Amino acid sequence: MSPDAILAALDPEQREVALALNGPVVVLAGAGTGKTRAITHRIAYGVRIGAYQPTSVLAVTFTARAAGEMRTRLRELGVQGVQARTFHAAALRQLGYFWPRVVGGAPPRLLEHKAPIIAEAARRLGLSVDRVAVRDLSSEVEWAKVSLITADDYEKAALATGREGPSGYDPQTVSRLITAYEDVKTEREVIDFEDVLLMLGDMLNSHKNVADEVRSQYRRFVVDEYQDVSPLQQFLLDQWVGGRKELCVVGDPSQTIYSFTGASPRHLLEFRLTYPEAQEIRLVRDYRSTPQVVNLANEVLKRAGRAGGAHQALELVAQREPGPPAAFTAYDDDEAEAKGVATRAARLIQSGVKPSEIAVLYRTNSQSEAFEAAFADAGVGYLVRGGQRFFQRKEVRDAIVLLRGAARSADPALSMPDQVRDVLAAAGWADRAPAARGAARERWDAMQALVSLADDLAAAAPPENPATIAGLVAELDERAAAQHAPTVEGVTLASLHAAKGLEWDAVFLAGMSEGLMPISLAESDAAVHEERRLLYVGITRARVHLEVSFGRARNPGGRATRKRTRFLDGLWPDETRAPRAPRTRGAPKGSAREHLTGVHDAALFDALREWRLEVARETDKPAYTVLTDATLAAIAEIRPSAIAELARVDGIGPAKIDRYGATILAIVASAPTAPGS
Repeated sequence: MSPDAILAALDPEQREVALALNGPVVVLAGAGTGKTRAITHRIAYGVRIGAYQPTSVLAVTFTARAAGEMRTRLRELGVQGVQARTFHAAALRQLGYFWPRVVGGAPPRLLEHKAPIIAEAARRLGLSVDRVAVRDLSSEVEWAKVSLITADDYEKAALATGREGPSGYDPQTVSRLITAYEDVKTEREVIDFEDVLLMLGDMLNSHKNVADEVRSQYRRFVVDEYQDVSPLQQFLLDQWVGGRKELCVVGDPSQTIYSFTGASPRHLLEFRLTYPEAQEIRLVRDYRSTPQVVNLANEVLKRAGRAGGAHQALELVAQREPGPPAAFTAYDDDEAEAKGVATRAARLIQSGVKPSEIAVLYRTNSQSEAFEAAFADAGVGYLVRGGQRFFQRKEVRDAIVLLRGAARSADPALSMPDQVRDVLAAAGWADRAPAARGAARERWDAMQALVSLADDLAAAAPPENPATIAGLVAELDERAAAQHAPTVEGVTLASLHAAKGLEWDAVFLAGMSEGLMPISLAESDAAVHEERRLLYVGITRARVHLEVSFGRARNPGGRATRKRTRFLDGLWPDETRAPRAPRTRGAPKGSAREHLTGVHDAALFDALREWRLEVARETDKPAYTVLTDATLAAIAEIRPSAIAELARVDGIGPAKIDRYGATILAIVASAPTAPGS
């Protein structure tokens, strides 16, 4: 693409990012505002006009998937040679390169999981630990390391931050465990992922020749999701940058949801204190979600108050056409909620929404079980995000081996997708999915994802250079390295944390009750504020359809003691109120409202709902903020003929009467009377 074409593909604010080629730059980018597009076009534009050498740019982010997406976009823009990696991948590569020269010999083996070493350290200290305690202690050790807190400083840091000991262990015991953990690692000659960053940072800080070599290679830095940077990552970034100012950071303080891992938005929010001359650009045009979704997300943050960061939140501006209002449902219990969500998802699929464009998001992984059972009973395919990785599945590994072999003898005259289908048919793939759920269906879904990817590559290839099986295998190898799995056709079940960075046409936010949102463990104000941000992240995953729900009881027949989340105060539609005491027409002002039987004119109710939807679209507000279903049903039952009668309906106050009264009375007057009325 030409430089002009690169800029032409951007909106004014994104173009401002692309043109900010030099000096420190901070981009505050809200959800769905095209931040990845802006920063990849910035890099591509800089390369195209000769301002950047591609190999001098290092772009870092937090997930292999995000890094892979960045590389793919740069490749599509015709830019090769830019390094787009996670912090750990970039650091591991550099550490492995310099280790023989600085330390000598091969670098230590990388420890994939802390649990075995933590368990051994606990045994040496005489601690009795179970699997849960080992997991919690592993997380605490990781938090201390990414926060640059040593064993000697842990007690003081835990006291200063009010941090409770994991699994009931006191800070002194945790401090001793950290020391024992480091001793066991040293004895076994292994390092963990935090050591990779720490050792490289120390190497750059203490060996000028190494720092000079790295800094002469990488002269320009881009950091995505900067609100999630930990003190350890910031320390390494400082060594990479080395006091220079060619740094562009991108983030959103309202999407800080990983503070329990040491992430802090402080570096993003204080960037201009560190770099007073920094250029600040804000991206607020939301291209992902409908006005209905965007408005709800904005309102959730506005209610956070100043202490919760409301003054720092970006107010998104929806760019899409209006869509359906967000739906809110209170179910009797968790089982009913799971069945209700599965039924609603099935209806969306019947209406044309792909299963892979639907997600059910919840606060804790333990909530997935009920939804797995409900979707299985409904005959709807699903996949649990955070389970076994796509490229680690045996059927996927076997299929890639078969495709790799077929690439050597492929007939260039035949269609690549047809050849792929023939190869995978030998491995058990069929044109139709098996009727049964379970392992057989999951196996078919995985191979079908490979077939769909082959179709996509063939469709995108130019006629003069048709897609080949060898090209498909190369694409799979690159995706496997980046853990960028092809889309599997099934409804996604995922925790809110696992959904960060993803989006779907339809999102169900389930279990949105007090105790789960915010979770009961969130006892401090800071923790509760983070839970609000987590809900905001969940809302902004939806493009068009958004449904929020909770179960009043945990089990069928149980006590209905749960309440919906406080974060939706003033946003959740009023629930249908119990009938009031009857009154006579013409009773004095201030007496009880009309008594309702619950039987209303269905045709009038539909006409009122249609009018409400038009008002909602015109004002870009959720439909329930106009009038709730309960209020419309009351109007359809009472059929008021005058303002005084309309004023007796629950949900109709002076402001509503002033705004909508005459129109409502006109709709009632023009609606035919139902037979028997």
